[in-house]
Amino acid sequence: MILSFQEVAASWKADKRRWVKASTYAVYVHHVNTHILPYFCVLGAEGLTEAAIQDFVNRKLEQGLCVKSVRDTLVVLRMILHHGTKLGAWPPVTYDVHFPTAAEARAAALPILSPGEQKRLQTHLQANFSFRNLGILICLNSGLRIGEVCGLQWKDLDVVAGVIHVTKTVQRIWLRDGEERSFTLSVGSPKTATSVRDVPISGDLMKIIRPLRKVMAPDYYVVSNQAAPLEPRYYRDYFRKELTRLGMTPVRFHALRHSFATRCIESRCDYKTVSVILGHASISTTMDLYVHPGLAEKRRCIERMSRLLSR
Repeated sequence: MILSFQEVAASWKADKRRWVKASTYAVYVHHVNTHILPYFCVLGAEGLTEAAIQDFVNRKLEQGLCVKSVRDTLVVLRMILHHGTKLGAWPPVTYDVHFPTAAEARAAALPILSPGEQKRLQTHLQANFSFRNLGILICLNSGLRIGEVCGLQWKDLDVVAGVIHVTKTVQRIWLRDGEERSFTLSVGSPKTATSVRDVPISGDLMKIIRPLRKVMAPDYYVVSNQAAPLEPRYYRDYFRKELTRLGMTPVRFHALRHSFATRCIESRCDYKTVSVILGHASISTTMDLYVHPGLAEKRRCIERMSRLLSR
C-alpha cells in the first residue's frame, strides 16, 4: 500500500477521534497541523529517519518551543509513525532523539512565588474580595490547576466534609475545518483519573467559603459566580493584571500550583500526600515538576551532613 505521510496522518486522526476526548483530539490536531505536517509532508516515507527527526526537534527548539512542547509533539509523531507501519506505508521507524542540556534547564525553571510574595498576594486577595480573587486564593491553598478552579461549582465546595471535590475542568478547544478556525469552551473530566480527587479546605479558607456557601446557587461556577464558567484564558489575563497592580513580577498562573507544592514540601509534608493532593499518578511526577529546593533548604542539608560528620 502506497500512502503519503499526509494520508497516514489523516487516517490516524480519524481513528483517534473515535477514542479520545474532544479536548485531547484538539491538542493532537494542533500538533499535527501546526508542527508535524509542515515538516514531514515534504520528506516522504524515505525521509523518516533518525537524522530527520533530530533535525525536526532542533528546528522546533530554535523556533522557541519549550522542551515539553517538543516532547509532546514527538509523542504524537510516534503514534503516527506506528500507525503508518500498521498500514504498511513504511517499515518500523526507530530513533533516539537528544535535547540540548541548556534547553532542558530552561524548561524546568518555572518561576514560583517566594514565601514573602505568596503571603503578600494572599493578604491582598483576602482584603479585596471578588469571586475571581477567591479562585486565586483557592489555588494558592489547594494546588488546583486553572481549568479545575474555573470548573468548580459552589456545590463542589463541601463545607460539611471540609473538602473541595475536584471533578471537572474547563478547556478552550480549538476546532479546525480546513482554513477555518473556531473554538468552544468544554467542561469535562479532569486531566487524568487521579486528578478526580478531594482536597481539604484550610481553616483560613473555610472562614471565607462557609458563609458564601449558604447563599450561593449550587450550580453556579465559583470564579464567575454565573451559570457559565469563566474561560481560563481570560482568567490568566486577570491574574497577570493583579500581579502588576501589586507591583509583583508576573508569573504564569500555573506558578500558584507550583508554589503550593513547594510550600508543602518545605513544611515537611510527606511526598505521597502532596502527590495525592495534586492529583498526580506518582510521587516522581510531583518531585520532578514541582519540588525545587531553594538555597535555604540546600544550606540546611549541608549543615545536617556537616554535623553528622563532626560527631
